Amino acid sequence: MDWSFLIEGKDSIDVTTDSRKVTSGSVFVALKGEHFDGNDFVDQAKQDGAAYVICGENALQQLQDLARAWRRQLGLPIIGITGTNGKTTTKELCAAVLSTKYNLYYTQGNLNNQIGVPLTLLNITRAHEMAIVEMGASHPGDIKELVEIAEPDFGLITNVGRAHLQGFGSFEGVQATKAELYDFLLSHNGTIFQNEDNTFLKKMLDDAQKKIVHCSLPIVHYTTGTMPEGTHLVGNYNAENVSAAICVGEYFGVSREDALAAIRAYVPSNNRSQLMQTERNTVVVDAYNANPTSMQAAIEAFSHQHSAIRQSCYILGAMRELGEYSHTEHQNIVNMLLERKADKVLLVGDEYKETTAPYPVYENVEALCETLRQAPLTGYRILLKGSRSNQLEKVIPLL
Repeated sequence: MDWSFLIEGKDSIDVTTDSRKVTSGSVFVALKGEHFDGNDFVDQAKQDGAAYVICGENALQQLQDLARAWRRQLGLPIIGITGTNGKTTTKELCAAVLSTKYNLYYTQGNLNNQIGVPLTLLNITRAHEMAIVEMGASHPGDIKELVEIAEPDFGLITNVGRAHLQGFGSFEGVQATKAELYDFLLSHNGTIFQNEDNTFLKKMLDDAQKKIVHCSLPIVHYTTGTMPEGTHLVGNYNAENVSAAICVGEYFGVSREDALAAIRAYVPSNNRSQLMQTERNTVVVDAYNANPTSMQAAIEAFSHQHSAIRQSCYILGAMRELGEYSHTEHQNIVNMLLERKADKVLLVGDEYKETTAPYPVYENVEALCETLRQAPLTGYRILLKGSRSNQLEKVIPLL
């Protein structure tokens, strides 16, 4: 479909999938989900002033096509970021760095899927000089679909790990899907930012390059390095995210000094790598997402943060979407905790009941909250880590 009637001559496009947010002149996209159907609100959207309505069975495809058309109309450079862990933090750090020099738009929150990426693109305006688009995946082909919508000029894979194994089928499936970003950039003369310390990424790039004849793709190399002092980020595993942001910044003309200043000024939010000091405890909150790789990295980093006056407490939620690997991966976490002789461990989720954990296991976060009301924790360093579905953020007021 030719979308020129909607986008030509426009400085911005007001697109919404929420009928309650329709304004005069906006575009309403009537998406259909498991528990909702935007088509039920088409008439209301028109009454509220929608200039155009996208509806019907192929509404999502039309949304994606419109987003691609707008991206091409803008023609500004786009950096695509994906990876198993750290993609949101890396996106946020890159945005902090690049915003010191450019009028930048970047993915807000976690809008990184087949709906979120098109909406991100449609929120870019002609006033912006550059954009960062985060891309998530849980099944083979997901990244291929997203890069064909966003058409990035630059790309960065933070790392690959054991996540969404139920959807990917195996760790090799994770690698193949994330490498779809490399495939697109290789075939469209893009530029890749590459962590030379990550052997998995190096092999993925090597394999991708073998598919392309006479490939001369620019590769911008960086290494993990060490965590700089003075940031608000918790955990040495953030070193690779920081190094990526510095590399991207330097490539686009932001000095290392200015990049570090921006990174030090960045304060994490959304329950990612946040350090909280409550009246009774010191809490590291990293409860936005969890998979075996990120869980092990968080435990490792936390266990090395010794305190002479506070005992350690691990409050860990179950990891989801691991399929046949679930029991093994949860047992690995329990083994890790046993090796580190944690002072206190509280586990949430039935997945831990199938392990040899000698620790209390709570069916859900409500059961844990009730225990904490009856027996509050005091004088601990606490790691709060789990998948979003665990809703561990409900525990924070009780700590």
